[in-house]
Amino acid sequence: MTQPTEPAGPAPLAPSASLPASAPLAAFTPPPVPGPRQVPLLGNLPAFARDPLGFFTRLRGLGDLVEWKLGPQRALFLSRPEHIGELLTGVETRYRHPELGWAFKLVLGDGVVTSEGPAWRRKRALVQPAVRPRRVRAHADTMADCATALAAGWRPGRRVDVRREMLGLTQRIAVQTLFGADTAGRESAIGPAMDVAQREIGSEFRGLTLFLPPWVPTPGRHRLKKAVAVIDREVARVTDHRRRAGDGEARDDLLSRLLAARDEAGEPLGDKEIRDEAVTLYIGGHETTGTTLTWAWYLLSRNPGARALLDRELADVLAGRPPGHDDVKDLPWTERIVKETLRLYPPVWLMTAIAKEGSTLAGRPVAEGTVLWSSQWSAHRDPRWFPDPEAFRPERWDPDASPAVPDHAWFPFGGGARACLGARFAMVEAVLVLATLAQRFHIEVEGGENPPRTGLTLQPSLPVRGTLRAVVPPGAVPRQA
Repeated sequence: MTQPTEPAGPAPLAPSASLPASAPLAAFTPPPVPGPRQVPLLGNLPAFARDPLGFFTRLRGLGDLVEWKLGPQRALFLSRPEHIGELLTGVETRYRHPELGWAFKLVLGDGVVTSEGPAWRRKRALVQPAVRPRRVRAHADTMADCATALAAGWRPGRRVDVRREMLGLTQRIAVQTLFGADTAGRESAIGPAMDVAQREIGSEFRGLTLFLPPWVPTPGRHRLKKAVAVIDREVARVTDHRRRAGDGEARDDLLSRLLAARDEAGEPLGDKEIRDEAVTLYIGGHETTGTTLTWAWYLLSRNPGARALLDRELADVLAGRPPGHDDVKDLPWTERIVKETLRLYPPVWLMTAIAKEGSTLAGRPVAEGTVLWSSQWSAHRDPRWFPDPEAFRPERWDPDASPAVPDHAWFPFGGGARACLGARFAMVEAVLVLATLAQRFHIEVEGGENPPRTGLTLQPSLPVRGTLRAVVPPGAVPRQA
């Protein structure tokens, strides 16, 4: 990966090189060290914009706490798991949730991800029941059925665009579990609009438009407004249909649960709130899981030993039948593949918060207004916590493996009170989809390295294309592909 090329700052410090990872935090936390040299007015923005992932990796190499600037904003980068844990668990108390730009706000609105304080607590209480474990169980058959339908249309020897196939599949799952069967065929309207939204959020976040007032027109903002209008129209159409249907149609989709939810005062979510939460759940259930599955196929194609162990587990546990929710606990290697994929290519690749008055970190005061940053990409590839960090090793996630992964060294779903509500949904979906497809097909991914690009999620920068090969599990009767 290309590293930033601006003049170097102080000599790099080996992050706590002489101190054991298990030592008490207060015993050795050094003061923050200066980051790379800054450009007048822009700070470290040019280096960050050129290569955000490489920039974060460079900051990690300077120390556990590194001071830098994103434009005019004072910033502090955190690399040590204990510090990251303080950040994740301190939002809503010592730190406040940041504004992540006009584009991000336009797409997600004031949903549970972007709101804070009493509004956030109210919305979380209303949304959380829709994604509790028993609700995930209720949607497991839909996940497996959609994957089975996709596999039924695949043929050995066919070349596929892996990312398109996985995003199309998770989009169908998201639409059916969120909006219900009456949206069948509407994926073609929402999907392209969501793709535009993803690209424009990433483009704004890496550039100067992050600091432009909302009223300043740009071509990207024009494209985003058109895309959001499509999203809003589709959500409003389904919501209106559901309300007109009234109690005559018993449904178990997430939208129906949002419409039925009541807060402590007996008040329902308003139209705008329904829209914001529906879009948040859609993105969480579609974009992130589809991206994870794309990276999983890429990694499995490059690691035949891990793929062989997956074949053996699926043959032993499923013997050719579609998986169900109760099978997830019996597919530990499949789950470890998903977790290791999330380590190497976390869809959400950064977390931020803003210090409130009187904030501290590791016992040290943090100036009010300082933006605290951590990066899943950087932390998940820290050799102190993950030996041979660039290698795909699902066995890391064996509960008996040594050394154990420290708390908050792996945080693809965030953490603390603001952890992703759909984490269990996403894990179950990824395991069931991977198990359903992998027991019938290998995907031989073409080409060499495919570096990620940063946007709303961490996507492959190049197309992920591969050839389908039929799988015949040992001892099983071959199935018609």
